[in-house]
Amino acid sequence: MQPLNIPNTLTITRIIIIPVFVTTVVYKRYDYALYLFVIAALTDIFDGLFARLKNQKTALGTFLDPVADKFLLVTSFIILSTYGWIPKWIAITVISRDIIIITGWLLLYLATGAAKVEPSVLGRATIWMQSIFIAFVLMDMNLLSMPGIHSILQWSTAGITITSGLHYIYRGLKLTHAI
Repeated sequence: MQPLNIPNTLTITRIIIIPVFVTTVVYKRYDYALYLFVIAALTDIFDGLFARLKNQKTALGTFLDPVADKFLLVTSFIILSTYGWIPKWIAITVISRDIIIITGWLLLYLATGAAKVEPSVLGRATIWMQSIFIAFVLMDMNLLSMPGIHSILQWSTAGITITSGLHYIYRGLKLTHAI
């Protein structure tokens, strides 16, 4: 199977969108930022869908897809917190969770030699909640402000991010006890 299939092309497109997205925020083109973020989110949906339906899963895609997700979300949280659209503490929470998970994965790999860690349902829900929150913030920047909904989404995002981080720590500790 060729590594540059439709799903992988969509994933690479998502990675390419990131610096353009940042540029739109820096230059206050929030309408374009929203469109680009939505397009990036759609590539995430469709790359997985195509990979499963057309049986086009590849080692490259398995590696690149979660990397593209993390790059997009972490970049979004950093740029939006830098410009004051979201509180810095939530960006720190999101980034800290990812650093803890990556560090844990590395330690597990060094201890066991096993590199495959399956994402949990809670982990996937976290990525979706973070994406919904970022999309809402971008819509909020372009349309009418809705502080009540913003606050609910912000705290929900923080809650699920922390919960999934703790869940991955628990899973990692459980794996180390099985060794």
